[in-house]
Amino acid sequence: MIDLDAFILAPGEILKAIAMNEKACRKRAGYTQQELAERSGVNLASLRRFEQKGEISLHSLVLIATILDEQKGLLDLFPKPRYASMKELLDDQHRRD
Repeated sequence: MIDLDAFILAPGEILKAIAMNEKACRKRAGYTQQELAERSGVNLASLRRFEQKGEISLHSLVLIATILDEQKGLLDLFPKPRYASMKELLDDQHRRD
């Protein structure tokens, strides 16, 4: 098994990996591209471009993730910081002001 955390991926590689993951989820859910496009409200051409090139608007990606029940993955994209102490929390708040 390859440890993906050990690699730094280029943006294009990340886009393609996300598209491959979406395609696998779509197939596992039993949807054709046409069915997912209709259910999500995403244009079929946009869905095809996404699965081929990894290009899609964030809004369309959220619509697709919702139908595939994968919203949590999107919410985990930029997690809130975890603080080890109250001092770290207060220091972070101070930096934001």
